[in-house]
Amino acid sequence: MQVLVQKFGGTSVQSETNREHVIRHIKDALVQEYKLVVVVSALGRKPDPYATDSLLSLIDFPANKNSNRELDLLMSCGEVISSVVLSNELQKNHVSATALTGAQAGFLTSEDFNRAKIKEVNPARVLHELETHDVVVVAGFQGQSESGEITTIGRGGSDTSAAALGVALDAERIEIFTDVEGIMTADPRVVKNARPLDVVTYTEICNLAYQGAKVIHPRAVEIAMQGKIPMRIRSTYSERLGTLVTSSRIEEAGADISERMITGIAHIANVTQIKVQTKESAYRMQSEVFKAMAEAGISVDFINISPTGVAYTVPAELTTKAIEILEMLGFHPEITENCAKVSSVGAGMTGVPGVASKIVQALTDAGVQILQSADSHTTIWVLVHDHELVTAVNALHDVFGLSAEEVPL
Repeated sequence: MQVLVQKFGGTSVQSETNREHVIRHIKDALVQEYKLVVVVSALGRKPDPYATDSLLSLIDFPANKNSNRELDLLMSCGEVISSVVLSNELQKNHVSATALTGAQAGFLTSEDFNRAKIKEVNPARVLHELETHDVVVVAGFQGQSESGEITTIGRGGSDTSAAALGVALDAERIEIFTDVEGIMTADPRVVKNARPLDVVTYTEICNLAYQGAKVIHPRAVEIAMQGKIPMRIRSTYSERLGTLVTSSRIEEAGADISERMITGIAHIANVTQIKVQTKESAYRMQSEVFKAMAEAGISVDFINISPTGVAYTVPAELTTKAIEILEMLGFHPEITENCAKVSSVGAGMTGVPGVASKIVQALTDAGVQILQSADSHTTIWVLVHDHELVTAVNALHDVFGLSAEEVPL
């Protein structure tokens, strides 16, 4: 039995018209003699009545205090409704289909409500249903704990569900359908000449996703990478094959990874830079600052540590909370609000001299001020002012020739 896992997001299943495109993709796969497991998100986005945020508004969330356990009970309904609706429409189109909840599909999770971790996927029920049906539609984003509690697995949960099922079923591949043509060299809303990539490695797309590209959740990519299951990122509204995510570009591109130094430019807007200078012992200050942030549940990013102080970023909405904590500790933080993190990602940059120089020169020529920088083997980050974000992303996209079919070394 050849199994293909397909995942369709909220906008893809939002309306009957959109679901016609979904059904077309499913039928195309059935013609190729695959058995299909289709993972779905909740129908649409607020104000659509069965979108997750619409369901939460029924209980005045977040103004009204609710237990996380009951929030999961409510939020899981959206995907269950979606799975039944799609299964019903497939049956109307003469496709043998059935719907399962996440728990019925074998997802065993931790009991961390709203952010549960998948502990195990037992695909026995799914395989049993595939013996008598061509398509099993699974509610994404959810599972069940050992004690029988319904849980949800956090942002990007349906992507993660699809990847976990793909690995558990040893699927031929996992196809993630979205509203863009695949992985782009940059956000097309920011860079007009951004183009789709035919092939990327797991590592590259993980880095792009963590640095702000929103096409797929990085947890899903990591799961697929561990299981060595290829992924495709495709558009629901197109016949194009989209972007293949695999272990090496050599398989389809015929080129060694070093021939594409930079794969894409990603960005995260609305962050605040915080600098704290040494007041006594630098070592004590460094540990005290980050311990205080962690205890307050504030996720920090873009960390630079020096003998004279620390610099890091926090999401804009946590700025006031972070400042209050630091001032209570006796620090006088230097705050720069309205910042954006811009990342140049590419496995081909490893060991190549001059990449950072090229980035700095391009931004300098474009009149963009670099507030902070950092790098790894596959990513170079710069922090810039929000109002210079579009200029910075376009300058880097241009300097690395990412809009061209032939990317320069």
